[in-house]
Amino acid sequence: MTTYIVVSDAARARVFAHAAGNTREIDNLVHPESREHTGDLRTGGEGAATNASGQQRQTGNDDATSEKHAMFFAKEVADYLKNARSQGKADSFVIAAAPQFLGHLRDKMDSNTRDMVVKEVDKDYSKASIEEITEKLVSQMPGV
Repeated sequence: MTTYIVVSDAARARVFAHAAGNTREIDNLVHPESREHTGDLRTGGEGAATNASGQQRQTGNDDATSEKHAMFFAKEVADYLKNARSQGKADSFVIAAAPQFLGHLRDKMDSNTRDMVVKEVDKDYSKASIEEITEKLVSQMPGV
């Protein structure tokens, strides 16, 4: 039995496979746009837009742009999990993600994939060591 463990924030998702008492990192998904400064996202990396007199002006809602990219990445991670499920690579999923991103991920998962989630943690472990991830997420799971 193989459990996929996903630890994620809005810009990076690390995927681990846990089977027979062994945990190993198998994939690393990144969404570079989520790491960019919001002004760079809207202006193609040029920073804030300027008007004819050379003054900077607001080009939109920073939160809305960040949210949009987080939702795109959540869809990408959800599709990854769906593919792992449909290809028989995983029997269950454990997900630990930054609270707001976890909500986006829940929204983007299809019901069959969602049913395979055995544990959710609303904490960002994306930068944690494999030892810490195993201790916090695997050692506390019954039967794993």
